[in-house]
Amino acid sequence: MKFKYAATGVAVVLSLAGCQRTSYSGLDNSSSSLPPLQAQPVPSVQSGQLPPPGGATDPSQFPAAPSGAPTSVAAAAPATALDVTKESMVGNWRVTNAGASCDMFLTLTNLGSGSRGGTRGCAGPLTTMGSWEVEGKQVVLKDRNGNVIGRLYKTADTRFDGTTNNGQPVSLSR
Repeated sequence: MKFKYAATGVAVVLSLAGCQRTSYSGLDNSSSSLPPLQAQPVPSVQSGQLPPPGGATDPSQFPAAPSGAPTSVAAAAPATALDVTKESMVGNWRVTNAGASCDMFLTLTNLGSGSRGGTRGCAGPLTTMGSWEVEGKQVVLKDRNGNVIGRLYKTADTRFDGTTNNGQPVSLSR
């Protein structure tokens, strides 16, 4: 019975020893700690009706919707665009978009109306890329819902240039 109490006592002492504060020389900054932050006033919250988009108060002031072909129809390829095949696109690509670089991976695995693709380390609309396809002389990048997010044209043997739907230039190279 004494052994049981002794073992319990040793276990308690050892567990409490693990709770001791240890200090490493040079790392204890308690004497040079910053003062606590002061409370700041918070302005009152106001409520009210927001103005219509663009500040228009009359619906007739909005521009008319464009007529003609829907925006998802493929744009004509530039005269300098080179022929492209789907098989030549498969693999890893280095992407330059909005001054930053990232990676794109293209496969031949079917996904909706295109083939599976994706990006790593990209920003903006390229983060939503889920598929791609070749339409004539252009490579069309699509989000995971099948919406077009960018179009590219072959400009050299291992280079494609184009724009995202928000007008940012985008380039692929190997």
